[in-house]
Amino acid sequence: MKEKVLAMLRDIPGKIGFYYKNLTTGEEWELNSAVPLMAASVIKIPVLTEVFAQLEGKNADKSEIYEIKSEDKLPSCGALNYMHTGLAVTLQDLYTLMIILSDNTATNLLIKKFGIENINRRMRSLGLEKTTVNRLLFDASDAARGKENYISAKEIGILLEKMYRGELVSPAASAEMLGILKNQRLNGKMPFYFTGEVKIAHKTGEDSGITHDVGIVFAPQPFVVCFCSNEVDVPRFETAIQQITRMLYDMQAAK
Repeated sequence: MKEKVLAMLRDIPGKIGFYYKNLTTGEEWELNSAVPLMAASVIKIPVLTEVFAQLEGKNADKSEIYEIKSEDKLPSCGALNYMHTGLAVTLQDLYTLMIILSDNTATNLLIKKFGIENINRRMRSLGLEKTTVNRLLFDASDAARGKENYISAKEIGILLEKMYRGELVSPAASAEMLGILKNQRLNGKMPFYFTGEVKIAHKTGEDSGITHDVGIVFAPQPFVVCFCSNEVDVPRFETAIQQITRMLYDMQAAK
């Protein structure tokens, strides 16, 4: 199965990073998993981690109220862009929407509050060297200067494994973050061939030539799988994500 999966991925033109780890046996497969790739919305997992770290340290309160201003609103994904100006939401609403609807307005508000330097320092403290926030979302001037946010498939896999094992911030924080990821509403990639019978805690990301899906599949032996890509044929890679996720799950069911 390993060689079949890796051959499928190698056959797709573009920059692809792939990481798989069976969380019961420790078996790992990878393809370019350490290569830094433009992050798109997968960078929201590191942002979420910093939010929970500061909540744990009592430097923030999840019930804190934010009033959504017209200048805060960013294009899709999300919901807040479509809500009335002046809507009052809590910090908990912001970090939940950031993940389950990939809300960009919520994300930038959180990055501004919790700090790019703090997010990156947290990633380094966890041993992640490639995963980096360099700018706000939709910052055209920074983007024009070549500033991008980066991830690697394996480093996001490390974050997800720590979350699964209750080691990311704290057991309680890990459990809450995992619960949010399980409530993901954007389910056209990894969960495509499942109809709710299999829980998948995951986060997607999309941009021009970019499509990602990273998460934990709660199979009989749960596994982390991270599909990341830049400069790729998006429909072709998304079809591979759908098929390979199903194949990995069925591989266990057949044992």
